[in-house]
Amino acid sequence: MFKGSIPALATPFAGDAVDEEAYRRFVEWQIASGSTGLVPCGTTGESATLDNDEHHKVIAICAEVAAGRVPVIAGAGSNDTQTALWHIKEAQIAGADALLLVAPYYNRPSQDGLLAHFSYLAERADLPIVLYNVPGRTVTDIAPETVIELHRRFPERIVAIKDASGDLSRVVTHRMGAPGLCQLSGDDPLALAGYVLGQSGCISVTANVAPELCARFHQAAGEGDFDRARDLNEVLYPLHRAMFADASPAPVKYALGKRHDWFAPDTRLPIAPCSGTAKKAVDAAMEKAGIA
Repeated sequence: MFKGSIPALATPFAGDAVDEEAYRRFVEWQIASGSTGLVPCGTTGESATLDNDEHHKVIAICAEVAAGRVPVIAGAGSNDTQTALWHIKEAQIAGADALLLVAPYYNRPSQDGLLAHFSYLAERADLPIVLYNVPGRTVTDIAPETVIELHRRFPERIVAIKDASGDLSRVVTHRMGAPGLCQLSGDDPLALAGYVLGQSGCISVTANVAPELCARFHQAAGEGDFDRARDLNEVLYPLHRAMFADASPAPVKYALGKRHDWFAPDTRLPIAPCSGTAKKAVDAAMEKAGIA
């Protein structure tokens, strides 16, 4: 259902507000550059520091500009089940095509709690759901057995997973237990290996900054042209690393500010601006990638 290069979109700010005009230009640039899907209000979009009105507005703008040309997978998760349901309803009204639901963070629910949480939402959602497992941020890990059971219960609703656990063996486990589940990488540096194992794309940080290169890489990997994919991966690899040379998305926004004078590098606290050391890493990686 989902494939290729799918950026988890950064959210531009103008002072204390979302820069709606810059965001519209950013979405249009991503589509023109070959991105095959868009994720508004993901981790890279600073969803944790968007207020609810901003959260819903960002999804609506993305869906409006995309206008059905690529799927919009709206970040709609929460550590509160009822708040997640509210985000789901608003994303549906806004015109999103699918929902990205992160594992509840901070609460540390059990696997039974995760089953109940995602089942409750699946029963009330009208759009396809992409589970988002990123235990490095949420502490909570959606175990493969839980993923498989959720897909078994809701095969037409829980259709995909973005896995950022770093454990590539899970791709095989998910594939064997839930063969109809669409699997997406959540780690740019692991995307090439993920294709070999059965993933179909990546919800990407680096694609914010180098959408053209990422689109070419994912096209090659998706077509099984692994010689070309390896070459492109080695061009992109320093950029993958540089995007996390400081707290994300500060390096992403710094790089976007270098590429576009209409995209301010501003982040929201507690994310500080990109450090000098990180800027040097980004500068070198962008030069290697030919996008300096």
